[in-house]
Amino acid sequence: MTTFPAVSKSAADALVSFAPRITVLCGGVSSERDVSLGSGVAAAAALSRLWPTRLIDVCAAALPAGLDPARDVVFSTLHGTFGEDGAMQGLLDAAGIVYAGCDAASSALTMDKAATKRASASAGVRVAADLLFSAAGRPGADAVIAVLGEHVVIKPNDQGSSVGLVLPEGHEQIAAALAALTPGNWIAEPRLVGRELSVGVLGGKALGVVEIRPRSGVYDFASKYTKGATEYLAPAPLDQEATLAVRSAAEAAFAACGCRDYARVDFILISQNEFYLLEINTLPGMKETSLLPMSARCAGLDFTALVRELVSPAVHRLQTTRISAHR
Repeated sequence: MTTFPAVSKSAADALVSFAPRITVLCGGVSSERDVSLGSGVAAAAALSRLWPTRLIDVCAAALPAGLDPARDVVFSTLHGTFGEDGAMQGLLDAAGIVYAGCDAASSALTMDKAATKRASASAGVRVAADLLFSAAGRPGADAVIAVLGEHVVIKPNDQGSSVGLVLPEGHEQIAAALAALTPGNWIAEPRLVGRELSVGVLGGKALGVVEIRPRSGVYDFASKYTKGATEYLAPAPLDQEATLAVRSAAEAAFAACGCRDYARVDFILISQNEFYLLEINTLPGMKETSLLPMSARCAGLDFTALVRELVSPAVHRLQTTRISAHR
């Protein structure tokens, strides 16, 4: 555990009428542990300028000890399993701990790519066709091609950071990719070729649109986390009509999935008026160079201002709880 020094009382009082302690959770037990550690350190450093803050490295699928329901506000930067899937959120709810971000139900829904697409489509957001299956019940290559064509994307239905993503083309490659699947739930979609876009949503309102240009042509794990492998344009060079349409779709998907406080919504733009939802990330990367902070800078929020806005609704929820308890 790393403890950051508290800010002055006058600075804390300027933000809230009492001094909560922000507890940042990082690390976790998923394949995205290292990414989460980086997010946690960056977020905790910024939050420590605003509130007393501590950083906890979560090393087991369990609630960390020492959380105080009367004082702690949790800001989680846990990615992947037991981070974004609602499991940690459920434990926090059961313990009466206030936390920033989406609740357990919306976290579980958005971790499921197929469920996210269904909910978003019900709000008018365009989504691609797909096939959902377990590794044990995988379809044959002919069945995939009949529904999705010969150029497809196959990826885990419930993981992030492009873990396990493959892009097979043609019967032979698709058959080989299906045969190599590890246990779990998988989703196959037609491979859409276009411009990848990412939009931060804060309090239900979309921030700036960021364009992602991987030099390899594929925004996979290596492109995300290898320095210099991807170019980011913030704001994305889109005309006003396209920008407004993408931002509106991000807000619609956020609301349709019951999201709270903040999230990041990703799309692929095929043409000026045609774009498709890729996914919603409820606990996006939180380094200063991550996509959500890029989107926020387009709207005039630097990193410290962003983390203040991310955490403030949860601080208000704790304050409301404390007032109710003393009535």
